[in-house]
Amino acid sequence: MINIFEVNETNKMIDQENLDVRTITMGISLMDCMDSDLTEVNRKVYEKITKKARHLVATGEEIETEYGIPIVNKRISVTPIALVGSAACKTSEDYVTLARTLDRAAKEVGVNFIGGYSALVSKAMTKSDEYLIRSIPQALASTERVCSSVNVGSTKTGINMDAVRLMGEIILQTAERTKDKDSLGCAKLVVLCNAPDDNPFMAGAFHGPGEPDCEIHVGVSGPGAVRAALARLPKDAPIDEVAELVKRTAFKITRVGQLVANLASKALGVPAGIIDLSLAPTPAVGDSVANILEEMGLETCGCCGTTACLALLNDAVKKGGVMASNHVGGLSGAFIPVSEDDGMIHAAECGCLTIEKLEAMTAVCSVGIDMVIIPGDTTPAVISALIADEAAIGMVNSKTTAVRVIPAIGRKAGEILDFGGLLGYGPIMPVNQRDPSVFINRGGRLPAPMQSLKN
Repeated sequence: MINIFEVNETNKMIDQENLDVRTITMGISLMDCMDSDLTEVNRKVYEKITKKARHLVATGEEIETEYGIPIVNKRISVTPIALVGSAACKTSEDYVTLARTLDRAAKEVGVNFIGGYSALVSKAMTKSDEYLIRSIPQALASTERVCSSVNVGSTKTGINMDAVRLMGEIILQTAERTKDKDSLGCAKLVVLCNAPDDNPFMAGAFHGPGEPDCEIHVGVSGPGAVRAALARLPKDAPIDEVAELVKRTAFKITRVGQLVANLASKALGVPAGIIDLSLAPTPAVGDSVANILEEMGLETCGCCGTTACLALLNDAVKKGGVMASNHVGGLSGAFIPVSEDDGMIHAAECGCLTIEKLEAMTAVCSVGIDMVIIPGDTTPAVISALIADEAAIGMVNSKTTAVRVIPAIGRKAGEILDFGGLLGYGPIMPVNQRDPSVFINRGGRLPAPMQSLKN
């Protein structure tokens, strides 16, 4: 039973501790928009998105006003476009027209981002998949709100090393195409392993083929609320008390997300999908996952003990959140996007947080090499090898991992790149530049681990 003290506590989280709903994302299936005529595909895609999502932003704003819960982003995810365009798109340029249609539809309904310019190639690539992947640099350079993702591996299939090799080249090309905007295109491109079908978070969001025609997902946030709760705990409190407090706080945060999902679902006449429990930071001071780890007792995020503290946080968030929601999905863990987290930014600036440490942290959280800015002269092979390392962690541990790196064209390690807004800013982090090209150029498929034989 909810009492007045819990209500007051939640209000305080919203007013003083940066608690918000990160996003409500409408997933829209475009499978019925497939056609052999490209003009028809574009028409059907635009009409369906604008029809289904025409009240999404207004509904989100009404919930914000009535309940006082900030909803930072209103977004759309769609069926992977490599599937939707497979019959009509015969070149990469054909796919770019679809990206522009998505962008036009997103602007028409007023959402912040639209995700799903995606290909699922965990085992192999079709010609259609390859056309879409090769179109990504141009697509992201010529649109504002489109986000792209490519799933290159899974626990069941192993890792598609041909796709990994290609994505190293594509990321660098995207950086080059958008270098006049600080390589911003790469901030909207993520390479995944074990991508979930129902992820509401950008840039990896897409509406999986197994999802219904339309549904509403919610991604919660609230690192500031967790940090504030821990700040009130004595410094000599046992670690299991820390875990219990995080768990209880995560429950309250997730309950807010479930409320928003139910309200949006009812208002829009669309089924509620999943709640993603992920603690997602923002560049705002006090809204940092790194600060939570430091509140547990670390001098600076990235020092020895960081991985253990993050493991505790991830586990406690899931245990608290799972009871507060009807359906859990997405990534559901702690996000550690460097440029979007004030504490991570400072840890990277002083050299305490390195790419190698982020890779270790990936083993116990979601999406470890995320919004990491790297030198512009990094080779495609090094980027591909970084993707392979992250994908291997996801594959072996049966979890989602991802890479979102931004090569800063013409810039060196130690310089600062500022994207502004939600994407924040950060130092350019040094990367081991030793050459892995022989390994990457082998191609083929990295075999699936023994866990793949569970069935």
